[in-house]
Amino acid sequence: MSVLDEAQISRVIEMAWEDRTPFSAIEHGYGLNEKVVIKLMRHTLKPSSFRLWRRRVSCRATKHDAKRSFSVGRAYCKTQYKPR
Repeated sequence: MSVLDEAQISRVIEMAWEDRTPFSAIEHGYGLNEKVVIKLMRHTLKPSSFRLWRRRVSCRATKHDAKRSFSVGRAYCKTQYKPR
């Protein structure tokens, strides 16, 4: 796993919680594949939050490119990117 600072870890967690951000986008931006993101979430979140996230992600076709339909696009939220 690459070395990430606190801001990058925070952004990866934020992206992992977002419904429309696939794991491939996290891998492209931060070099972390799905398994590494799961390990990061398990290590960083409280156990109950991790279980909630895993249940949520397991049911989302938009998190996995192979399950994602072509019509699903990327949504943009003006508050998504926090000022640094």
